[in-house]
Amino acid sequence: MATTTRISAPPRTSSVLALWHLLSLDAPTVAALWTCFIARATHTTIPAALPVAMFLMVWLLYATDRLLDARDLDGRVPHNRYMRSSEHRHHQPEFELRHLFHFRHRRVFLAIMPAAGLGIAALLPDLLPATLHLYLLEGALLLAWFLLVHTTRSRLPKELVVGLYFAAATFTPTLIRRPPAPYSLLLQALLFAALCTLNCLFIHAWQSNIFSAQRGLITAAQVLCLVSIASALTGPAPALPIACALSHVALLVLHRLRSSVSRTHLRAAADFALLTPVLLLPFLR
Repeated sequence: MATTTRISAPPRTSSVLALWHLLSLDAPTVAALWTCFIARATHTTIPAALPVAMFLMVWLLYATDRLLDARDLDGRVPHNRYMRSSEHRHHQPEFELRHLFHFRHRRVFLAIMPAAGLGIAALLPDLLPATLHLYLLEGALLLAWFLLVHTTRSRLPKELVVGLYFAAATFTPTLIRRPPAPYSLLLQALLFAALCTLNCLFIHAWQSNIFSAQRGLITAAQVLCLVSIASALTGPAPALPIACALSHVALLVLHRLRSSVSRTHLRAAADFALLTPVLLLPFLR
């Protein structure tokens, strides 16, 4: 007869960086910041409600995703990589601290999520119809991906869509207000998509100890850093590729320090590396 153990409370942490990650605030912060930064760097005016709606929407998506990932925590305790036995490892996803945190506080998350949805609905009238239509299309595609991942137990990596989704969501408000969009701006959107995808792949490679993939990711980060610098020298809105280049450098530095950083802090720091626009915003007019 298989044995089970009650889930123990996740380790407490007083780290602001860790809590930022565990509360699912990391990705929403990145999305809202880049939405503002892209508009500011291209001298585009967007309503103040837009980054707020972006923050709430991304938080809702990430909190929902983590709660769905954690729904299999039915009294089994993490023992080896949060799994009880080899049998469970074949049939259950590998749980991280963020899953345990969401599972433990699921009632609080489920109580806040409807309020976030109401906040998004209240802000929708401030969006341009074209922006809203594109967001609805992007949301429908993302929902279809969520259903594929969570209902079929698909092993397809979420990294395949995270980069494209983030780039599309953050660049949409600016591209809608700057028709026709210059090809150079679309190139910068692709550079940001590559940065977000690389961020996810680095995290996956670090936590899975895939050393061969790590070498390839280092090369990719170095190449993309050089491409970003070249784009800054030749294209409009140089602040955008400069921020991408700085983030690539931050990821490479974090890769060198990975052995001295805990798993949770490593994930949080990888997203923190995408906050480089904060360094450049004061210089934009």
